[in-house]
Amino acid sequence: MDRFTAAAPSVGALRSDSPQLTRALGRAIGTRAMPGTVLALIGPLGAGKTQLAKGVADGLEITSVVNSPTFVLMNEHVGRLRLFHVDAYRLDDPDEALAVGLFEERQAEGVTVVEWADRLDGWLPLERIDLWIEPEVTGEDKRTLRWVAHGDAHAALAAEALAAEALR
Repeated sequence: MDRFTAAAPSVGALRSDSPQLTRALGRAIGTRAMPGTVLALIGPLGAGKTQLAKGVADGLEITSVVNSPTFVLMNEHVGRLRLFHVDAYRLDDPDEALAVGLFEERQAEGVTVVEWADRLDGWLPLERIDLWIEPEVTGEDKRTLRWVAHGDAHAALAAEALAAEALR
């Protein structure tokens, strides 16, 4: 494949019936993440985006507390790789993300997890994993996690992490 040809996106889905399983998926991704990994998390309030981000942090061997950075927009955590945890919930316009410096070159050396990524449409890196977390309407903790991985490295990461969790 030449540099002008984009790889077809890789897609998949998995079900979770608890916050612990959602976090385990994040852990599987974080354990395998490499510099430049970008996760774009999409889902309604309370879907489990922060649980998944906490799992990624666990997989990156981060010991600091990971909470949703809603009011500060981005938190940085040190682990095996740096975690840049972004929350775009309060952004009114994607241009605000650039204005406040949410995406910097140094993030290529770490892992970036973006909650409410749908609010940054058009501004996210082309190579990433888009992950939708959709709670079921039953009122239980069940949810479907659907993903689309863009780029070979992200497709391999998603397939490996999801396959590992599907086998549990």
